[in-house]
Amino acid sequence: MSQKPSPIGVALLLPDTILQSRYRIVRHLGRGGMGAVYEAIDLRLGHRVAVKQALTCDERLWRQFEQEARMMAVLNHPVLPRVSDYFTEDNRAFFVMQYVEGSDLSDIIAQQPGPLPRNAVVAWADQLLDALVYLHSHDRQIVHRDIKPHNLRVTDGGRIVLLDFGLAKSKGANHEDKDSDRSVFGYSPRYAPLEQIQDLGTTPQSDIYALGATLYHLLTGVKPPDALTRATAFITSKPNPLKPAHEINPAVGEELSEILSRAMQQNPNARYASAKEFREALRRVGRVRESNPELDAAYNAFRSSLELDDEMTLLATPPRRAGSRLGMHAIAAIFVILLAGFAVFCRYYPWKLPPATEQTGNTKIAATITAQVSSGAKKSGQPGVKLSSTSELAASQRK
Repeated sequence: MSQKPSPIGVALLLPDTILQSRYRIVRHLGRGGMGAVYEAIDLRLGHRVAVKQALTCDERLWRQFEQEARMMAVLNHPVLPRVSDYFTEDNRAFFVMQYVEGSDLSDIIAQQPGPLPRNAVVAWADQLLDALVYLHSHDRQIVHRDIKPHNLRVTDGGRIVLLDFGLAKSKGANHEDKDSDRSVFGYSPRYAPLEQIQDLGTTPQSDIYALGATLYHLLTGVKPPDALTRATAFITSKPNPLKPAHEINPAVGEELSEILSRAMQQNPNARYASAKEFREALRRVGRVRESNPELDAAYNAFRSSLELDDEMTLLATPPRRAGSRLGMHAIAAIFVILLAGFAVFCRYYPWKLPPATEQTGNTKIAATITAQVSSGAKKSGQPGVKLSSTSELAASQRK
């Protein structure tokens, strides 16, 4: 039976503290609104885990903490960490989850100010949207409600992981389970939609806004203005403080910029109807229009370094110009094959020598053919060279 919280025991744990005679605290990793996270060793199984501690004396928040543990325990997705244990000890509540090695995107942004590589950001977005499709279509629909760089971790293999379900809410498929629909009011101003800031209720479209705002930050290197500031500017007829992403970073491109703008619409109904629709829009922008061996090699090296899924999005390659090196090589190869075929034909065909006059004419015809072939080779950038038949050229010589 769960203990009730008390003002006792909300201080941070010290290294080497042992919980449940099983988990030895190694170091403090960070803290959020109502919890602290530690790296720990599972003494029974001998591997690293993450232990989250509730830093609250509020009984309602402690129930929310327990709900977070139960919610995450049933999830099974590569972008989401798994919870393996929940317990209370000395008027303190804890849960144990998968330890994710890597760096938070907020730390990466602090160390490397400015836009992050577009290919990497779009690939992360594809993985995150796959996780949101999973959460939003789960038996008990889950809305994360706190997607932001601080809650996204990039593993050493290059994958993205969505952390901290402290503000998440879930409800049954029939939406009639009021007890499971409980959630804590809270938001991160730069990334939360207006309906969440005003506590008007959140839906999957709220996660779509938060992810759009997060991608905007990663692609431009600039934090998006909060939704309340944008609403105030609209009401007071001031310029929109949210500049299109491609105007800040031209490498984003207009198509991707428009996708972000739609995801960040103030009206939830104007955003993408689902995470799946959002993901498909990004994939259309990232579809490869032509095969390019150099870009294919770069893509394979990039995917190998990040260990991404086969569904990773690759940005479109620019159209290849006519007369490129590949086209010239192809035309040269065709010409060599035709020339070799003609040589074989000449070797085995039973030639009959014509009269001297005709032979002279044929000599001129052969010269004409050679001149035309030579002329065609010089114009290898053209689709092909049309050669006149021998009979046609002979007729022209007679004339």
